[in-house]
Amino acid sequence: MKDLTIDYALRATWQAVSKMYNEEAKNYELTMAIGFTLLSIDPKGGTPSTTLGPKMGMEATSLSRILKNIEEKGYILRKRNPNDGRGVLIFLTPLGLEKREESKEVVLRFNKVVKEHTSQEDLSGFFKVIETINKLISDKKIYLKTTTN
Repeated sequence: MKDLTIDYALRATWQAVSKMYNEEAKNYELTMAIGFTLLSIDPKGGTPSTTLGPKMGMEATSLSRILKNIEEKGYILRKRNPNDGRGVLIFLTPLGLEKREESKEVVLRFNKVVKEHTSQEDLSGFFKVIETINKLISDKKIYLKTTTN
């Protein structure tokens, strides 16, 4: 595109990051989605399955598929929630904790290298713009709905 739009830059960058993470995740017999899921589970107290989807910004059906997959791989265990008999807590197994640590190292490495090549001022500006975009979206200030009488 001759004139780069904000949404294009975000999308293209996220696609590049996602591809990079998936390529690196293969070295650990993971995918980016599995690594992200493992990182979203509390390693000590487990995580209620009902809060995992919203925490990750993922639809229930996609998350269910990932949870089934990582349970079959032996990365997680599902246990009844003692505080809510209808609920389920997701816990990491020792193998899941190992895979979580590998995922964490990959993410930290990405952050370290980007920070080594970016000034603190530029990073602060980047995060300020991201915060502004998220606030505009959550406050529904991008596309205002008009009512017709």
